Amino acid sequence: MATNTNSHPSGMSVEEVISIIKAVSDSDVENFEFSQGETHLSISGRKSASTVYVNAAELPAQNIVAAPAAPAQTVSEAAAPTETSEKKENIQEVISPLVGVFYRAPAAGEKPFVSIGDTVKKGQVLGIIEAMKMMNEIESDFDGVVEEILVENEGKVEYGQTLFRISK
Repeated sequence: MATNTNSHPSGMSVEEVISIIKAVSDSDVENFEFSQGETHLSISGRKSASTVYVNAAELPAQNIVAAPAAPAQTVSEAAAPTETSEKKENIQEVISPLVGVFYRAPAAGEKPFVSIGDTVKKGQVLGIIEAMKMMNEIESDFDGVVEEILVENEGKVEYGQTLFRISK
């Protein structure tokens, strides 16, 4: 497995932990346990109703929590897309740093953090991802205008999935 600079003293990187979880969840294995140093993984249950336990205190301070999830659906609030696979140079993508449930607003019935066409500033909250009962704010890494919102409210998101497209 590949390592990166974000490895923990136990020797495992976040990517390695995620890779193990994905490999096990894609198989027919019902129960899996793994320990290396202070990192402990326990995955149990069938794919349709699996539970993953990760000793999150042992992961690097990136707020990344991995759990198997059904593939998320991509939904855009914008009109039917007319772009091909080409990306505009001035478009930046906001990527999910973890697996969980995405919320557009701070609470049910409240106004969304952002909508298409809104101007955002670096550090502004765009949404929340709930992972293991923890609410993680997703902030913009740059100033710009929200062009697309690619996930539904209360939709499942995966690590590395594009959430927003923001023009510079």
